[in-house]
Amino acid sequence: MKRIFALFFITIILYNCTSNKEVLYNFESETLKIVPISNTIFKHISYLKTDDFGNVACNGMIYFNKNEAIVFDTPTDGIASLELIKWIHKVQKKKIKAVVVTHFHSDCLGGLEQFHKIDTKSYANNKTIDLAKQNNIKTLPKNGFNNMIEIKVGKEIIFAKFFGEGHTIDNVVGYIPNEKTLFGGCLIKTMNASKGYLGDANTNEWSKTVEVIKKEIPDLNIIIPGHGKHGGTELLDYTIRLFKKL
Repeated sequence: MKRIFALFFITIILYNCTSNKEVLYNFESETLKIVPISNTIFKHISYLKTDDFGNVACNGMIYFNKNEAIVFDTPTDGIASLELIKWIHKVQKKKIKAVVVTHFHSDCLGGLEQFHKIDTKSYANNKTIDLAKQNNIKTLPKNGFNNMIEIKVGKEIIFAKFFGEGHTIDNVVGYIPNEKTLFGGCLIKTMNASKGYLGDANTNEWSKTVEVIKKEIPDLNIIIPGHGKHGGTELLDYTIRLFKKL
């Protein structure tokens, strides 16, 4: 009888621990979804209404180290961005060190104003800032860079780098060396995806750009595309094939 009671007590403890972990790591509302990929890497998903593709799910990435966080691409609007900020601050209890915008489309910077309201530093390729201005985007990233920037988050150095043109002429990717993780944004396609929106694309250079990434960062384990499921280096290979000129 004592043994049965002990097992029951252990089960309750394990259930409570699991439940708490789910509360800490998962979030979903009508406008935002947060998916854990590892203990420190998360994918945030928000939604963009488009004329050509309907209601599109758009990915961004969050990385935690020590008591700090970095966000790659904001959610698509202010409502979802405010939800993400509250989740990072109140649930994860981290300070947002920076937000990096990977290109000038609204699925990358639609919620930037909310981050500026809490004095978060924002970074983007200088080309991104110029293109955002040309497209009359109201809230612009505050800090520009030409080729690459290093940002320290906790004890780790994180990179944002321009490898070449593709989905847009300004697209950069985010790289977390200690996690062997790449946020490819819309430059990288999920498996079996279509070519998607090409209105600002350079399809002649797209495959070449991804080939450079594959060569310069050969040890990647996790790759998060701008839309759809994350994966490994097969996403690079698929994107290269999709835009390869025969």
